Amino acid sequence: MLPFNKKLKTLARQLRKNMTEAESFLWQRIRKKQLKGRQFYRQKNIGNYIVDFYCLSAKAIVELDGGQHYTQEGIRRDKVRDKYLDSLGLTTLRFSDREVLKNIEGVLERIFEHL
Repeated sequence: MLPFNKKLKTLARQLRKNMTEAESFLWQRIRKKQLKGRQFYRQKNIGNYIVDFYCLSAKAIVELDGGQHYTQEGIRRDKVRDKYLDSLGLTTLRFSDREVLKNIEGVLERIFEHL
């Protein structure tokens, strides 16, 4: 079982209600087991982090990165986060918001290949 921080439960719920355009766009294509019959969860609380999308059966996380992820501080934080998630046996797939909005089929293909 993955670590769960109950203090993040309310924030995760708020994030599910207020998804970004890219998150919503991808969610419409992976929800209800549309991708290889795999169940995805959105805004999943894992340890002290909330990941954008999580597939339990593949031990995979899909993260959509907006502009804040491409700053020096954002890159550093993502490395720390990815290292922690990797230590739990999870694989993180990262895509830019722009990539999702402009090339959804390519994004879905890369996720599909990982599954």
